[in-house]
Order: sequence, then C-alpha cells, then structure tokens
Amino acid sequence: MELNSYQSAHEEVHFVNRSGWLRAAVLGANDGIISISSLIVGVAMANPSTSAVLIAGAAGLAAGAMSMAAGEYVSVSSQADIEQADIAREAVALRDMPDAEEIELASIWEGRGLSVQTAALVARELTENNALDAHVRDELGLSEVHSANPLQAALASGLTFTLAGAVPMVAAVLSPAEQVALVVTLTTLLALAVLGMLGAWAGRAKFLRPTLRVVFWGGAAMAVTAVIGKIFGVEV
Repeated sequence: MELNSYQSAHEEVHFVNRSGWLRAAVLGANDGIISISSLIVGVAMANPSTSAVLIAGAAGLAAGAMSMAAGEYVSVSSQADIEQADIAREAVALRDMPDAEEIELASIWEGRGLSVQTAALVARELTENNALDAHVRDELGLSEVHSANPLQAALASGLTFTLAGAVPMVAAVLSPAEQVALVVTLTTLLALAVLGMLGAWAGRAKFLRPTLRVVFWGGAAMAVTAVIGKIFGVEV
C-alpha cells in the first residue's frame, strides 16, 4: 500500500489525550472516597449511631461534590485564561516582529538537536504554514490535547466525587452500628485499590504504584480522623 505525505507507516495508540479529564476524574473519585469515609469513620468513633453517621455522610457528600466541581472549574478556568493571554501576546509579537519570532522558532528546533540550516528551514516552513500554531505548540508548549477545559474538568470531578463518595455511605448504611468504622475502613481501602487500578488502566500505566499510592494516603486520612474522633468523642 502506498502512503501519502500525511500518513505515517506506523501509528501508535497514545493515551495522553485523556490526561485532562482523567486527572480530574481520579482526583474527584479519590477525594470522594477518602473525604466521606474519613468523615464517617471520625463520627462513628465518637458517636456510632446510624443517624449521626448518615447526616455527616450526606452533608459531606453534597458539600464535597459542589466544592470539587466549583474548585476544578475555577482553577482550570484560570489556567485557560493564562493560556489565552499568552496566545494573544504571541499573536501580537508575530504581527510586530515576525522576523525575530521566526529566528526564535528556529532556535527552539536547533535546541532540540537539528542543525542550524535544518532548524531554519523547519522554522520557515512552519511559519509559512501557520506561524501562530507553530509558536503556540513549540514555544508555549500548548496543544489541543493539553489545553484547559474547565467544564469537562468540573463535570468529571463532581460526578466521580459523588459516585465514589456513595461507596462508604452505602457501606455505613448496610453495616451494624457498632461496626461502622471497621466496615467503612475495609470497604474504602478496597475501593481505593480498585480506583488506583482503574486510573492506571485508563492511562495504560502499570498498576502497582498508583494502587499503593491511593491506598496508603486514604488509609492515613482515615486513621487521623479516627484518632481525632476517638480522642474528642464529639456527639453529633
């Protein structure tokens, strides 16, 4: 089969284009599981009644989901604003100093290992094709794959927080009152292990390190809140 000039003989499957929503989704799910389970365990150690546990868990679930979604939207929107401002400045520089910008582009490619002549040729052809796109990609390091998407991040984070946070809530409802802390702890550690493996699978990364990472920090968070609840014994 004959390939045209735009077709690669070998196309690899990459998963970096998932990094934006995957980061927000994993963050939301991880925070949902850890926050709600830690809250439930802390309250259960002080007052193991079903009503106290459910009130604390439901309030934490609602507040946490909104907080995660709003926080992601605001932070990623700020990132998007910075990106757009940099692109606008680059467009002005290309309009006012096109020769200097082409030299700068050539120096970038020279720094990547091309000879002076080849770098100059690459910069010339990229400039003639689409100068702004070339500078946004090579000088600013921005691309469609990595560009900030506030709404996508907010939805991914808020939704996964809610779904993941519901796991310790269900465990608390189904467990005997005197065993809420133990059941929620074990359920959460299992859920965190699954989350770590799912995140690794979605990005086609190795499983062990992500899994151990989320399980360790989740267990640490629950241990701290359990100790606090036990020490103060606050009635809710």
